[in-house]
Amino acid sequence: MRTVACPRCGKKAEFSATNRWRPFCSERCRVIDLGKWAAEDYRVPVEEDPKDPESKTPES
Repeated sequence: MRTVACPRCGKKAEFSATNRWRPFCSERCRVIDLGKWAAEDYRVPVEEDPKDPESKTPES
């Protein structure tokens, strides 16, 4: 059986088809993580392209 650390709490979780919430250890951890994505707590960093006129913020 392969185990991984739960991305939310760090507890060991079975990474197999029998774990409904994989890679999370429980439904609770899965729902907390989903809520963080929905609240935009997680963001992907973006570098602005100086050549793209749409990437610049308007100056006042």
